Amino acid sequence: MPKTKLLVQMRDRLRAMHYSIRTEETYINWVRQFILFHKKRHPAEMGADEINQYLTFLAVKRRVAPSTQNQALSAILFLYKHILDDQLDQVEDYIRAKKIPKLPVVLSKEEVNAVFRHLKYPYTIICGLLYGGGLRLMECLRLRIKDVDFKFKQITVRDGKGSKDRHTILPEKLSQPLKLHIKSVLALHQIDLASGYGQAALPYALKKKYPSAAKDPGWQYLFPAATLSKDPRQPDAPKRRHHISDSLVQKAVRKAVKQTDIVKPVSPHTFRHSFATHLLQNGYDIRTVQELLGHKDVKTTMIYTHVLNRGGMAVKSPLDF
Repeated sequence: MPKTKLLVQMRDRLRAMHYSIRTEETYINWVRQFILFHKKRHPAEMGADEINQYLTFLAVKRRVAPSTQNQALSAILFLYKHILDDQLDQVEDYIRAKKIPKLPVVLSKEEVNAVFRHLKYPYTIICGLLYGGGLRLMECLRLRIKDVDFKFKQITVRDGKGSKDRHTILPEKLSQPLKLHIKSVLALHQIDLASGYGQAALPYALKKKYPSAAKDPGWQYLFPAATLSKDPRQPDAPKRRHHISDSLVQKAVRKAVKQTDIVKPVSPHTFRHSFATHLLQNGYDIRTVQELLGHKDVKTTMIYTHVLNRGGMAVKSPLDF
């Protein structure tokens, strides 16, 4: 029986360990670049020296950010740990870039409103959830209709960062727009069903356990894509309507910001930062904010208190004494 190719083995292991498709693609790409950098030598023939040579190249020649360098290292270590486990003793001494702490970009309430005025549907709702509920962009785009609870005014984020579930706020101002939006999504779902499609991608083995769940309205993505497409992880599966691309949201936000006088580097994630900061400004407990954001450690949430202690929010300049 022929031996499975190294990158195929790695891809299979990443999927077996339920890594996201983005992490899968990123890790495979880094390992491929690592092998090409060393002129296609097999990683089993290399060790700590070769890893450090590649990391040094990334830092010195390509001048990548510390987080990017560490991402490459994580990908390579995954290969050695999970595919080449007999080589672990060779990768104990490696270069890990020092993380540079950065303060998050935060918009004022007025700036948030200015951006929202230039957003169009459905991006007004998407960004409304990012700012109103503190969601990460992909957490928002992966929401299913059943994750929105109008009665309890909450949103359930499933399998978020760290594979954790959590509840967060459903803003009252979004309740009516979301109900209308869901009606249009369900109407689109009926069209897909009539055309022989309408099966949503289900996590893990739910399709085998609940065969009809894929067509259930509750399992449809809250923000569906405009077209049907194939799942790259299941090329033999029928076309499905996946969620909208994150790049479309990013473009919409950039376009809206350009129409304002805001010069800050704003991205969809800025709304999440603003959510946390504004809650703390309004006197909410940091532990509550931590739970809503889904942070494992309160130290991560503490960075927003640093934002609060800047400028006129808490400290008066000596020039103004």
